[in-house]
Amino acid sequence: MSQERPLILFTNDDGIESPGLWTVAEAFADLGDILIVAPREQQSGTGRSMPITSEGRIYPRQLPMNGARYKAFAVDGTPAQAVQHGVLELADRRPALVVSGINYGENAGNGVTISGTVGAALEAASLGIPALAVSQQTPKDLHLTYSNDVDFSAAAHFARMFGALLIADPRLPDDVDVLKIDVPWGATRETPWRTTRLSRRRVYWPTRPERVALSEIGRIGYHFDTDPSKAEPDSDVYAVMHDKVVSVTPISLDLTSRTDLFRLRQILAGERKYGFQP
Repeated sequence: MSQERPLILFTNDDGIESPGLWTVAEAFADLGDILIVAPREQQSGTGRSMPITSEGRIYPRQLPMNGARYKAFAVDGTPAQAVQHGVLELADRRPALVVSGINYGENAGNGVTISGTVGAALEAASLGIPALAVSQQTPKDLHLTYSNDVDFSAAAHFARMFGALLIADPRLPDDVDVLKIDVPWGATRETPWRTTRLSRRRVYWPTRPERVALSEIGRIGYHFDTDPSKAEPDSDVYAVMHDKVVSVTPISLDLTSRTDLFRLRQILAGERKYGFQP
């Protein structure tokens, strides 16, 4: 068995300067060797995208943490691309764990595929590396900021707790590829946690651009519009927004619907009507 310290790769979608990224990396400092590879600019909402327009330029950084200086690299690219550059170019050995976050704002409900935080973790998982996607619930007006009004200590605590478990024993059930951790606003280390599933409810809805002519700049915004009390009781939305507990959601790379494939084939072949009860 190798005595080499595990290598832990950290990334995010808020960018290399985000306090959430540095807080979670600091929490893992005694568990292994730290490598930080994150987008150079804000990349929220990029999912697991791989745009061909990304140039992939990498800017080395040396940043102080806990009295030491840690390797950090800013990448011209998305969070998922940052993971690829980290694993393929910058890591001197295979990472034992990838931690994505801590994100400004929760990533819950059916919009999680929009999240660059989740996208980076899914990319790591696709490369066979255990991964966490960690998000801190914040007021919406803080989502795209580096505000110091956000206390990431509880989120870092839970990230470290589950990350340490994955480093010690990365074997999860076959259909669990990522652990998505969402921490409610005002949580502490003593806040209870709960395993949940993704809610089918949408939390943030797109808003129509306000412009006179279609040729004008018209970026689509978003607004909060959901009633957490109406979400599924076993879901991430209900846990974080209604019960104010930490949500731990297992995510699978297998996006196949959990339907009866034989019955679906019968419906698609016209052998059985949709909704027919045997």
